[in-house]
Amino acid sequence: MTAQPAPDPALDIAPTGLIRSTPPAPGEPPASPPARRALLPSMLVAALTLFATYGGLIAILLPTQVQILFGQEHSEANLAIVTTVSFVFTLFAQPIAGALSDRTRSRFGRRAPWMVIGALVGGILLFGMGSLTDLFWITVFWVVIQVALNFLQAPLTTITADRFPRSKRGGASAMIGLGTQLGMTIGIMIASALAAQFGVAYAVFGGAVIVVTLLFALINRDWSSKDAAVEPFRWGAFFRGFWINPRKHPDFFWAFTARFLLILGYFVVSTYQLYLLQKYIGLSLGEAQGAVLTLTLVAFVPTLIAIGLSGWWSDKVGRRKVFIYAASVIMVIGLAMPLVMPDMTGMILMSVINGVGFGLYMSVDAALMTEVLPNPEGSAAKDLGILNVATNIPQALSPSIALLIISALGGYAMLFVFAIVFVILAAIATAPIKGVR
Repeated sequence: MTAQPAPDPALDIAPTGLIRSTPPAPGEPPASPPARRALLPSMLVAALTLFATYGGLIAILLPTQVQILFGQEHSEANLAIVTTVSFVFTLFAQPIAGALSDRTRSRFGRRAPWMVIGALVGGILLFGMGSLTDLFWITVFWVVIQVALNFLQAPLTTITADRFPRSKRGGASAMIGLGTQLGMTIGIMIASALAAQFGVAYAVFGGAVIVVTLLFALINRDWSSKDAAVEPFRWGAFFRGFWINPRKHPDFFWAFTARFLLILGYFVVSTYQLYLLQKYIGLSLGEAQGAVLTLTLVAFVPTLIAIGLSGWWSDKVGRRKVFIYAASVIMVIGLAMPLVMPDMTGMILMSVINGVGFGLYMSVDAALMTEVLPNPEGSAAKDLGILNVATNIPQALSPSIALLIISALGGYAMLFVFAIVFVILAAIATAPIKGVR
């Protein structure tokens, strides 16, 4: 017989012997296994692996594969096709994954089963991605991989709200932020080194996602009683749950809007970075691949310092919004650098300054999101998944929007103007949030 885990202190035993949840104190996480010492470093490693995969694929492997297979002349349009189709299918992947994990009751917990399923499906398909030569099949594989990785990401990001009290979420969010930045840097380094060997590069990322996720689930055991209360499933209620009324929950609406605007501004520039370095700065494909790595490395240390300090500092002073405002100002300055200096010096200055700004933003914004949830006890993963749509939509749409800006508004320089405007709008949208200081 398998030994059952000891009851969590946040649970009590009903007269029937069934486990039931004791409502948490306001601002505290719902009943979950307590956060043990291994959880924070495990979150760091899991986020690092996931975002290394995102970074390596999006910044280097996919655009390089598209350009080599179908030519430089149509590279932007072909990349936009792949990412736009992916956007249509992945739009609600994270909210759906979150809603399913909120309702899951198993000996393996609520989050771990979906993380493992997402890792296995996405990782296995990555092993085949490098051998594809047809745009249709590249698009199909890319769509399924993105959906699967979203099913991994949604439960992972919910662990902060599940297991950490409100006063500690800045530090926990900083772990995700550090993992994100470390991962993006390491992923781009690996992808740059293996860019000429698609099969090997994709397989490395696929294998890493599978192994790390399995280890995370084994080391950080989650559990939930199969008999724990859960509302009966109804399709109507399920789909209605994805609509969060902005009149009833204005803080949630403004947090969604602010993140959407800032991420769109940021990714309109970064998504086409490989092509931008060729057509705005004047580098060859090989030089541009090396330059992407250079820009990532020069931003690495400033971003790490900003993430580490902002998460800890925002917990200490009990404020979030002031860090968002500071990050926005810094990012506007950084995005202006290539307009003033349209060369590698301007790009390097942008990367360093933006590293500080985006680092400030990432960890504090993630903590802020956990504090505007309409129902943190019952639907945290689903609601955080909806907020993550504010990341997914602009990331997915950014190649198409960038192509429109380049074609209709005067070339690559206008990408920086667009980004500056949207970062400013994001800061303005943060101001109406009342429930977070």
